[in-house]
Amino acid sequence: MSRADVLAGPVPPAAPAAPAALPGAVARLLRSELRLVFGRRRNVALLSGLAAVPLLLGIVLYVAQGTALSGQGPGFVARVTGNGLFLVVAALFMCLPFLLPLTIGIASGDAIAGEASSGTLRYLLTLPVRRGRLLAVKAVATLVFVTAAVLAIALVALATGAVLFGVSDLTLLSGTTIPAGAGLARVAGVTAYVAASLTGLVAVGLFFSTLTEVPVGAMAATVVVAIVSAVLDTLPQLAVIHPGLLTHHWLDFAEMLRLEVDWGVLGQGLAVQAAWVAVFGALAWGRFATADVTS
Repeated sequence: MSRADVLAGPVPPAAPAAPAALPGAVARLLRSELRLVFGRRRNVALLSGLAAVPLLLGIVLYVAQGTALSGQGPGFVARVTGNGLFLVVAALFMCLPFLLPLTIGIASGDAIAGEASSGTLRYLLTLPVRRGRLLAVKAVATLVFVTAAVLAIALVALATGAVLFGVSDLTLLSGTTIPAGAGLARVAGVTAYVAASLTGLVAVGLFFSTLTEVPVGAMAATVVVAIVSAVLDTLPQLAVIHPGLLTHHWLDFAEMLRLEVDWGVLGQGLAVQAAWVAVFGALAWGRFATADVTS
């Protein structure tokens, strides 16, 4: 051994690599996150409020039967009294412009910013789960909650429509009548498309949630994005950007109520949502993976 080796002393062991996230740890974290999301009184109140919309709408339409107001309103609403299946479509149609974006804003805006605001985010990062996977868990939990919100509207609307107006063969927008079972499948397709159409806004909300420790700011910014997109979609001068707007394809669920479904239209709407998810999901990951967490 040389003199230099003696003076240098023993070589210190290399620092251990950060532990990889174990599947069991991720699963436990996801279960914990789902319990947290669905256990919040605010979120329970949101789900209850959304579920009350089709119930109130159905009661109003039932009471208004036989009066001068019967049959008035948007096409989906006017068809409810003839077939209870249309109450599902009408309720989703009414909740889509504002109530569902508000729900997404609250759920996704609070995902990261809420933890930072309460001082629990740094403790979550001590778990054997990398930041990217923690963000993915937050995203999955938010998507589950949003899907539950859409299902709450649809299921209460289906039950209310069946009780108040009955379920019969469904007359499509093209005038063709299909059996009640096929009609139920079409309505289920409408519900699935609406839920999938909200994924882009969830990604936007998660990105805003990584930018701030004030949950209300992230919530408000998410809702504003949906509102601005809807406003821009009404301006004919901006027709060139309409196909790429977040909200432009939200009402394309009407394709499910035509005799021949144009899957290309539905696919384009889902592709736009996938693009928004990819862009803002990457932005959220880039911000969260490099941010200094102090609370």
